[in-house]
Amino acid sequence: MILSGRCARRTLFACVLACASPAVAVPGTPVETIEISARPISQFHIGRDETRFGPLEFVGGLEMTSQARDFGALSAFRFLKPGSDFIGVTDTGFWFFGTITHDADRRPSGVSNFRLQQMVDASGRPIDRKWEADAEGLAVRDGIATVGFERDQRVAQFKIDPDNMKAPVRQLDYQVPAEELRQNRGFETVTHANAYGQHAGGLIVVSERSLDEAGNVYAAIIEGPHKGVFTVRRDGDFDVTEGAFLPDGDLLLLERSFSIARGVKMRLRRIYGESVEKGAVADGPVLMEADMGYQIDNMEGLDVWTRDDGALMVSLISDDNHSILQRNLYLEFILHQD
Repeated sequence: MILSGRCARRTLFACVLACASPAVAVPGTPVETIEISARPISQFHIGRDETRFGPLEFVGGLEMTSQARDFGALSAFRFLKPGSDFIGVTDTGFWFFGTITHDADRRPSGVSNFRLQQMVDASGRPIDRKWEADAEGLAVRDGIATVGFERDQRVAQFKIDPDNMKAPVRQLDYQVPAEELRQNRGFETVTHANAYGQHAGGLIVVSERSLDEAGNVYAAIIEGPHKGVFTVRRDGDFDVTEGAFLPDGDLLLLERSFSIARGVKMRLRRIYGESVEKGAVADGPVLMEADMGYQIDNMEGLDVWTRDDGALMVSLISDDNHSILQRNLYLEFILHQD
């Protein structure tokens, strides 16, 4: 059949589109702005007015709720501005951004400008399978977010753009042999060492509960001049959920324990910085432990920052697992060095 000029042009145009379509960029996922209701928490030890718990002084907290279906499962966060703007990841495969607000007495008062965006694959399509997007650990530096994923074990880096988070720009060698990482017990801690310490700001990763033959937790220095595997001594039935380096070079670890009989516990442990070395077993003292008699839940996220008055601050968040029996909490403490 012979086509008319107009039909021929239409057919040619359709063919061009069909041939070009595989190369057309797939747009990223939309950013969803959602409203967060935040109920202030004034007592850490339920029913008691004490504020000092070892070297930690409770400042205040928030219980966060939202009508948005995707809100929750907050597994890691870091501040982009000290105590204010933050970035985070969920273990259901979302990025989140927002701002913690404070009242005149420096207590946390609310969460504003909260946004969610679903993670995407290399072609820009949303990742819908949880096992591919189980984000658990997060580190931030120089506009780059480094994320630890478990199940599909990997450590990946992303350019930070709150309006359009894209696919990773780089995958990192995490040093620990892949066969040593347990399916749902991979890297929960991803953090930068101190810039002027022995690891020159390099990335450190610690698994949740991937254990060596001695029962210690696999970890690694994956950047810097002394890359290599080390372990963290496992103390009791607590698992590692996040960590951050303190200004003096020690590593502050957040740990969690759970049993049907006693519920959930949380613990903060200070790992001596000099023990974070290739081939070493890192260890250090417990600073604070809390059970269900305190305002805690499934505590999974931690960051350390310095307040404008010089106070060294520790902020924690919990992961509600999208369960009506759990809560999304934000807690704030001063870490006293005396």
